[in-house]
Amino acid sequence: MRIIENAAIATVDARGTEHRHGHVVIDGEVLVAVGEGPAPDHYTGVRVDASGCLVTPGLVNTHHHLYQWATRGYAADSTLFQWLVELYPVWGRLDADITHAAASAGLARLALTGCTTVADHHYVFPRDGGDQLEALVSAVGRVGVRGHLVRGSMDRGESQGGLPPDHLVEDLDAALAGTEAAVDAHHDPSPDARVRIAVGPCSPFTVTERLMTEAADLARRKGVRLHTHLAETLDEERQCLAEFGCTPAEYAEKLGWLGDDVWLAHTVHLADDAVRRMGATGTGSAHCPTSNGRLGTGIAPASALLDAGAPVGLGVDGAASNESGGLGEELHQALLQARQQGGPEALTTRQALWMASMGGARCLGREGELGSLEPGKLADLAVWDLGGLRHAGIADPVAALVLGATPDVKLLLVGGETVVADGRLQSTDEAAVAAELGAASRRMR
Repeated sequence: MRIIENAAIATVDARGTEHRHGHVVIDGEVLVAVGEGPAPDHYTGVRVDASGCLVTPGLVNTHHHLYQWATRGYAADSTLFQWLVELYPVWGRLDADITHAAASAGLARLALTGCTTVADHHYVFPRDGGDQLEALVSAVGRVGVRGHLVRGSMDRGESQGGLPPDHLVEDLDAALAGTEAAVDAHHDPSPDARVRIAVGPCSPFTVTERLMTEAADLARRKGVRLHTHLAETLDEERQCLAEFGCTPAEYAEKLGWLGDDVWLAHTVHLADDAVRRMGATGTGSAHCPTSNGRLGTGIAPASALLDAGAPVGLGVDGAASNESGGLGEELHQALLQARQQGGPEALTTRQALWMASMGGARCLGREGELGSLEPGKLADLAVWDLGGLRHAGIADPVAALVLGATPDVKLLLVGGETVVADGRLQSTDEAAVAAELGAASRRMR
């Protein structure tokens, strides 16, 4: 057993239980006790003194593009559509080695900022790019986090009015076959799964209506979840209105893309009725505040979605539109954007933490085993070091986490296994990961 003691604990359970000086007991990969004060004497094992620390559930990243770690810093002052037009030709040079190096670096950065589960949306499959999914799966195993790998697809190139160059899209049958093969090869439905697969046509401006519909049918036949970009920009809304006579949210509903097995990335431009429909159908939202700010797409109605009952998680998004790539800081950004939009009561510090943990677990359909610190759940947790100058004098540890600088991670456990200790990656060689990323980025340039 491992026993973490003397820490402030935010369980993020349904009652919002918190302990000022509590304990967490881990047996194997499962939490067996969480409570106030020292752990009872009958629990024996390695005791970790976490004085001056806050223990939270491991954070859940609900939207990422790990391959983009090899193309950070491009199109620094562009709109989303301009940014995509510049980067698509670069991404066409991806191969499996570059994707593995980029994914390893991105996952390492996420772990160092408190993240234990990562949803990655990968939709670029160059014809000579090797096995892109295997490159991602191996990176997940290398770093030691949980991966929800979204097998994306694009079948609408420039000749059909889409944004990607024609050579970078798949035909519909190849996209569906590749998606089904990914599910068959890598999806693990067990409660303690380290890798799961979801189905993810990229977006309305890169995918045909038929692929959207047939991909949804495939996902539901296979019993896996659905994910896509939606309502990210006003350009997208104008294109949907011109082509389909409806908004992106109306288009998604028309094609069967609202439901409790769906989570959507960004959802910035939603009418009030679309917010209500997402809440009524249990459709999740991956809120990506830093990326939305980097590309100037707008502020998503995260508070309104929470009020409507929709699952809302946080997403870092691809590192080419969020060069920092850390998840811990998204709690701070989400709170600031919500309050800029709706005033000081629009989002509380506890709601920001909920989105980053239980909200994300709900988006991914894993609220039964992840997202809160409760006996019987998987031992995925972060121990945040609140000592030192950055947080001295802040009495409320959750406020210190959300409002202050992102703390160092003293300990990060995934299924009870140590991934980060004292701010250093333990699962793989951090210097080697950085060197591989540098080489991959130079190759892309």
